[in-house]
Amino acid sequence: MLTSPFVRQPTSVQQVMFTVLVALLPAIGLYVWQFGPGIVVNIAIATLSAVSAEAAVLRLRKKPVGLYVSDLSAVVTAWLIALTFPTIVPAWILILATVLSIGAVKHLYGGLGQNPFNPAMAAYCLMIVAYPSAMSQWPAAGWLDLGTHLQLIGGASLDAVTGATPLDALRTGLRAGTAVGDILSGSAFGLAGGRGWEWIGLGYLIGGLFLIQRRVITWHLPTAFIAGLVVVSGLFWLASPAHFASPLFHLLSGGSLLAAFFIVTDPVSGATTPRGKLIFAASVALITWLIRNFGAYPDGIAFAVLLMNLCVPLIDMKTQPRVFGHKGD
Repeated sequence: MLTSPFVRQPTSVQQVMFTVLVALLPAIGLYVWQFGPGIVVNIAIATLSAVSAEAAVLRLRKKPVGLYVSDLSAVVTAWLIALTFPTIVPAWILILATVLSIGAVKHLYGGLGQNPFNPAMAAYCLMIVAYPSAMSQWPAAGWLDLGTHLQLIGGASLDAVTGATPLDALRTGLRAGTAVGDILSGSAFGLAGGRGWEWIGLGYLIGGLFLIQRRVITWHLPTAFIAGLVVVSGLFWLASPAHFASPLFHLLSGGSLLAAFFIVTDPVSGATTPRGKLIFAASVALITWLIRNFGAYPDGIAFAVLLMNLCVPLIDMKTQPRVFGHKGD
């Protein structure tokens, strides 16, 4: 029989990052099943770029390379970049984004634990602003063989395998005056979200629940993000279902579930107090929905995260829990 006191063993950065990588595997496996092995190639390219950039910057900063590279934080950033970028984006854009995320967004501020912005989301925003055309080309739903994928990331133009994302197709249809129901009957959509992306979202959900079970993340951030997105999208959907998509569609399209469990839960750039986490994640969800419906980009998660990263110091300052033993003012 176990008796108190219970003392939790210290957890290293490497153990946490390894657990996050394991949690991403279900989504990666489902990604391969739905779209082909190209995502594995992109993950390999991004990982090699991130580790190389990390080692180079550490040498310039005269830091122990082996100690910091082995913590796997650069690998987690690389995987998140690969999963948020189009799988057929030219390889040089993927490499550039990864190097900038490590060299500038992370180490320019002092390295792991010091960066105020989420490196993967900063890389995404930089690339979609600089190269909007390349970052908007996604493969159409269905299997894409490895040979074709290698041609595409090498710079070949194969329009036959590209198509609009579900969020982009929805936005374009609405601006053309088409009702939501008619838009969602198109080939890019499945039962409740984007065709193929529903399964990948399920993978993120499985991985996210695993992280909660392992106590790598708490329930506050994922719950607040999902609840915030469901509430705001649900209110407008109930008011005008012909002009706004359902909450389920928003959850199962784009990077919503990836954001809920793997992006807003970043312990460095996100809020740290219990109430602050709820405010931070719910605000990211609200801004995401606003950009999706009224902004210039089909999915606003990256921009929403960076905007709220700016607010984290204020959120944490205003939501500090009361010190035990002291009465409130």
